[in-house]
Amino acid sequence: MPSSPPIRTGLLAYGMSGKLFHAPFITAHPGFGLYAVVERHGARMAADYPGIRSYPSVAELLADPAIELVVVNTPSGLHVEQARQALLAGKHVLLEKPVAATAAEWQALGALAQQQGRHLLAYQNRRWDTDFGAVRCVVESGQLGQLIEAHFRYDRYKMALNTKVFKEEPGPAVGLAYDLGPHLVDQAVALFGRPLGVRKVQGHFRPGGRVDDFFSFHLRYPAGLNVWLTASLLVAAPGPAYVLHGTRGSYQKGRTDPQEAQLLAGLRPTNPAYGQELPGSDGHLTLAGPDGALSTQHDPAPSGNYLGLFDAVAQTIRHGQPYPVRAEEVAWQMEILEQPAEA
Repeated sequence: MPSSPPIRTGLLAYGMSGKLFHAPFITAHPGFGLYAVVERHGARMAADYPGIRSYPSVAELLADPAIELVVVNTPSGLHVEQARQALLAGKHVLLEKPVAATAAEWQALGALAQQQGRHLLAYQNRRWDTDFGAVRCVVESGQLGQLIEAHFRYDRYKMALNTKVFKEEPGPAVGLAYDLGPHLVDQAVALFGRPLGVRKVQGHFRPGGRVDDFFSFHLRYPAGLNVWLTASLLVAAPGPAYVLHGTRGSYQKGRTDPQEAQLLAGLRPTNPAYGQELPGSDGHLTLAGPDGALSTQHDPAPSGNYLGLFDAVAQTIRHGQPYPVRAEEVAWQMEILEQPAEA
């Protein structure tokens, strides 16, 4: 049987996300062809990818009939409208986080995709992180017994306000909860499903800041499992990113995924070293033996590779395989993110 033609793909921007998180994987995967980009201020992408078509506007890129898939990787306030335009133009859409400001917006986009006979796919690359892969393996192994509590954190220290002004202006889908929140919430939903209840606290503490730079979600699940998802821009000494406690043991793991640093250093996702954590990055698994004695062991992480996300996209578009980031999971994510914060 003849092989399927590559999925001709257009990027709506070539900033950091396009340069690091999309173009290297689209060009590395044989199921894709990197075809076009929107560049309003000069054609720069051709220096990295000769032969790329550069369009000065989204409308002109969407009018190109050769393009099958559009990656919406623009500022968050544009996501919903540009995804809608791409679907109406007959394109499949890979949509960066946050996919919307509300679950209703996401569901409306999903309904439009269904009407158009196109796929709307959420770009949740952190499911393919090394550290989260290790956490998933431990949870699914059952070694911890009945899970009682889980703590996921995403901390940084950035006192200065972002130079990208749109990220600091109050509005829909703006602030840390909609920036780092989609990563943490998606990982919780991927592991534990839809929570029974949600509590949310948030605040802003940086001088001159007008959007949240701290948040914490408390998710309540059946069988007494409680999950806390927290992020802050004012943590100078981050602790473990993942802490889980169960009836038979505990697990701790740092935020140790190397992929962003490797991509910044120019390492290609096809390199055998790509996605391998640095020595000393292992998680710590503490288990109780039959006599109650505790023992701790190092837990090395499997290699991560965002190429797995793009393989899933290709399998969905070309072969109708279910996309692992299910539309209903994204709707649950949005319900959690739009939860009002407690006073």
